[in-house]
Amino acid sequence: MHLRLIAVGKLREPYLVAAADDFRRRLRPYHRLDEVEVRAGDGSDAARSMADEADAILRLVAPSETLWLLERTGTELTSEALAARIKRLPVEGTSQLTIVIAGTYGAAPALLARAQFRWSLSQLTLLHEWARVLVLEQLYRAAKIAANEPYHH
Repeated sequence: MHLRLIAVGKLREPYLVAAADDFRRRLRPYHRLDEVEVRAGDGSDAARSMADEADAILRLVAPSETLWLLERTGTELTSEALAARIKRLPVEGTSQLTIVIAGTYGAAPALLARAQFRWSLSQLTLLHEWARVLVLEQLYRAAKIAANEPYHH
């Protein structure tokens, strides 16, 4: 499975960069992973920032791509359910999964409408940098579960 993560903004904190690098390395034997960082809006107008970020993201996504959007109000999944859902995608004809992490202000309506699935890591509001590391960790955990390998407890 080819996974693509599109995230608004850069990972800046060294400890988060290190954690993300570690999970990317661990995920490599299971899935091809590409990451794309989209420039964050300037924040002077939240609605304009969300729209600009959504436009930049949607330019990167082909109409035929399967897109999941991280969204606090989306569906929470157990690690096992995530593993099963990803494992099922190739059977359903999906060879690439694009996961989007919107910016500070959330996702614009156009991005919400484009997503086939809205995935919530938690009802808590998380820094999007932390969410990115958590997504990488959960993708790795899901890969291990799908391969029936130890990691999940």
